[in-house]
Amino acid sequence: MTISILAIDEKTGRIGGAAATGSLCVGGWVLRGHPESGMSASQGTAPSTLWGEDVLTRMAAGLAAGAAVAAVTGADAGRAHRQLAALDPRGGTGAFTGGQSIPHAGALEQDGVVIAGNMLAGREVIDAALDGYRAAAAMPFPERLMGALAAAAAAGGDARGLLSAALLVVGHDMAPLTLRIDHSVNPLAALADLYLVSQSDPYHGWTKVVPVLDDPHRAPAPEEVPEVPEPIVEQEPAIRR
Repeated sequence: MTISILAIDEKTGRIGGAAATGSLCVGGWVLRGHPESGMSASQGTAPSTLWGEDVLTRMAAGLAAGAAVAAVTGADAGRAHRQLAALDPRGGTGAFTGGQSIPHAGALEQDGVVIAGNMLAGREVIDAALDGYRAAAAMPFPERLMGALAAAAAAGGDARGLLSAALLVVGHDMAPLTLRIDHSVNPLAALADLYLVSQSDPYHGWTKVVPVLDDPHRAPAPEEVPEVPEPIVEQEPAIRR
């Protein structure tokens, strides 16, 4: 299956997406996002990365997600084999599922969240993703998105299983959180592990001093600059006589 969720965090205004599929590199193929343009998930039998970029461009220019999706998909003669979901910076949603998408295929739009999928065990997979997202309301936003993927997989998913998963969260006040598991026998678990590492130092601390849209000149104070470690010197192997 390919299942994706795009949502806006009502607490922080950050936007995010998560996706998983039974093929490779779902993060590179499906998810696109920027705080000033929104988030997109372009997927399907013959997914168009051009759709994902084009819909962001239209939303950045002020078009609402639904209108942006309609404009992008309506101009493509191959749209029957593709699927597109979009979330604009204000939390508006839009979705399109081509008529020749492999069943079960469809989308679900709610306030500030859109879920899309194809090659699913049934409609219940999409419903489960929404339930998983809502059930994790007390969790940090990225964990809510990953919870949606886990719930979708538990609801049936795809006989092929999953091979890749990805998480993307962006905001004006943060460095982008973009995590990808491009190939794994258990990509959801691998993504969860990678997320935990990303929230730990030294990486997490470093993300607090790099430039962000709200502070484009941000840099560490002198006392915050870490010492440069000594380089690792390869030792020549001992010569046996």
